[in-house]
Amino acid sequence: MNVKMEALAIELEQSNEYRVLRRLQPKTEFEQSRGEKAFIGVVLDTETTGLDPMAEIIELGMIKFSYSPKTGHILKIVDRFNALQQPNSPIPPEITRLTNITDDIVAGCKIDPEAVQAFVADAKLVIAHNARFDRPLAERTWPTLADKNWACALVEIPWRENNFESRKLGHLLAEHGLFHSGHRASDDCEALLHLLSLPLGATDEPAFALLLQHARQTTVRIWAQGAHFSMKDMLKLRGYAWADGANGAIKAWWIDVAEQDLNSELAFLRAEVFLNPNFIPPMATITAKERHSARIIQPIKQGFAPAALSAFPNLA
Repeated sequence: MNVKMEALAIELEQSNEYRVLRRLQPKTEFEQSRGEKAFIGVVLDTETTGLDPMAEIIELGMIKFSYSPKTGHILKIVDRFNALQQPNSPIPPEITRLTNITDDIVAGCKIDPEAVQAFVADAKLVIAHNARFDRPLAERTWPTLADKNWACALVEIPWRENNFESRKLGHLLAEHGLFHSGHRASDDCEALLHLLSLPLGATDEPAFALLLQHARQTTVRIWAQGAHFSMKDMLKLRGYAWADGANGAIKAWWIDVAEQDLNSELAFLRAEVFLNPNFIPPMATITAKERHSARIIQPIKQGFAPAALSAFPNLA
């Protein structure tokens, strides 16, 4: 740390006229173990040729860390992984402007699938900041990742309920007085892991503890199949997403809810959307094994009964 620059930063902050952002300094140690058995998690991020589902991965970053399954505290970084990969098509100019990754940089590069498999072999949980994007691409490229439990720090942590105005990684860091070199996989992993280690809002619990709690839950996916087009704004406002029916999936608005919220969600659909007190939509139970994956999740249309909430021993 530059002592002179830090003194200037402190002086600016004390004036109450300025806010100073400090560069994130990656850490190796976070919390001391209290003697309990530690589990392994992996933070993962990708850089890709675009944002569509068929984009190619050009960089993979991962950080392996240990955590307390009891308290949800991150303990220390165990290992780091970063590798580049040459795509089948040239990298679009807008991606190069964003990431500084050029065709020359990735020329001849290939990410070893055995190295990826070895790195995540002992991980109980894989975390991405936008798992709905990263998981389908990652598990399509490296099938070993399809067998892992996944969690999404973007949507499974109540950032906005804790007075964060944005869920973007750079904005969340800025709220903590920090900045980083974004849009490179390893840098984004370092930033996310740091955020997960910090208390969330006014609570003493780290953000990771709440993410872990959500990952352990069974949720229920409900498809509002057959809803009239005029209901789309109401459904979207309530948090439903649209599935276009690609690859045999159900074409309908859908939402994932906690099991304890299932009855109230069914009541909403019956009273406000379908005007039918006996309407039973297609539904399926979802765990961290399937959550955020693009693999088709089959609904159970007959005799649906949600499974009891479980703590998932392999996450506990």
